[in-house]
Amino acid sequence: EVGHEDNLYHIETYGHPSKFGYKDFIPMWRAEKFDPDVMLDAIANAGAKYFCPCAVHHDNFDLWDSKHHAWNAAKMGPKQDIIGLLRDATRRAGLRWGVTTHLARSYSWFNVSHNSDAGGAYDGNDPAFEAFYHPSSGADQSSWHPLNPPAAWRDQWRARMVDLIDNYEPDLLYFDGALPFRGDDEFQSGMDVLAHYYNRSIERHGKLDSIMFIKDIDEFMGAHSHGLYCNNVASLDLEHHGANRLLYRPWQTDYSILKYGWSYNPSAEMYSAEEMIWLMADIVSKNGMMLLNIPPAPSGELEQRVVERLAEIGEWLRMNGEAIYGSRPFAAYGQDADIRYTVQGDVLYAIVRELPADGKLVLRSLGSDVDLSTEDVLIPEGVRYGATVQGVELLATGETLAFEQTASKLTITGPSDRPAGVRDAVVFKIQCDRPMTPSWLP
Repeated sequence: EVGHEDNLYHIETYGHPSKFGYKDFIPMWRAEKFDPDVMLDAIANAGAKYFCPCAVHHDNFDLWDSKHHAWNAAKMGPKQDIIGLLRDATRRAGLRWGVTTHLARSYSWFNVSHNSDAGGAYDGNDPAFEAFYHPSSGADQSSWHPLNPPAAWRDQWRARMVDLIDNYEPDLLYFDGALPFRGDDEFQSGMDVLAHYYNRSIERHGKLDSIMFIKDIDEFMGAHSHGLYCNNVASLDLEHHGANRLLYRPWQTDYSILKYGWSYNPSAEMYSAEEMIWLMADIVSKNGMMLLNIPPAPSGELEQRVVERLAEIGEWLRMNGEAIYGSRPFAAYGQDADIRYTVQGDVLYAIVRELPADGKLVLRSLGSDVDLSTEDVLIPEGVRYGATVQGVELLATGETLAFEQTASKLTITGPSDRPAGVRDAVVFKIQCDRPMTPSWLP
């Protein structure tokens, strides 16, 4: 936007967009210290179970050795197949592999490159760069999703997505939006790619062993603002916010480790390990997964402060991961603002952010005869979920704790102090006399 602080900074630092545009940043990005195994070591040390780099953003620059687009990282900038190298390192680290893609929006997103101002016409008007900036599409400069992109762009998007799926074999695929495209396409391109992705997974594994995430934001942006969202054709992604209740089907949210922005910014404030751990507990208690954004520097390295923050999260997970990995939600996802529940078989985990000052933790959902339909959860009226508690221990240390159970609550005594080395969320392992996962969860 002309006159915006970013526009003024660009002109002062690099020159007017008629002379120095987005394309001119590409040679400046060299990723000269990029080491995928070092990066994956830090990610695995954080306790991650899957890794999903961005394969292409709105900027129409593929980070793989793209067969259908010359503007890619294997041929320009770093001159490395970034996605291929990260895929191999991810598999060596023993993590599941995925990619995020944001390409569908590029056609209208990048159309501002064809604008001009008092300083002249921007470099997107130069036919030499049409393959990067797209042919001018007139008034369609929507940052949400192209209004009615032409067949040529739909075909190229489809070809590039199929190339990425076939040659890099992601276990997880993410569209930054729903199924494209609006207009004449009537979302057929998105459905074609979705079907191809699922069919390739079945060919590779003998069954569907891949997951697709799309976003449903029509309620915020208007009908089909990001494409077509249909329940159950893919899984739900909620960008940068969690759910306010337990959702019936698994979902994902993507948060940045930075409090502001998704890109490398060494001056941006980071979330603390305690904040990230509690956010993760809240998400998992509601049947979700957290995809954490960790932006690298232009050199290809992770900031040391990011590596240290990831290690802090991993430290908590090594002591308490039993309450997270492979867990299922309980019928009530939590209690008040500081308690969240997860379940594994006949064990219920209470993840507690603030220990009570009197050393008495009262869990209202764990009485022997509790009617949880009175809670704000999806339970038919009158259904009871009481269980007999057989033992309680502190997960991180194995310390056995005294408890008293009545029909309406479970009271746990101690510990009076937060265990050494445990960050923020303390986990109580509660042994029950029956499986605690709600039967109505798939």
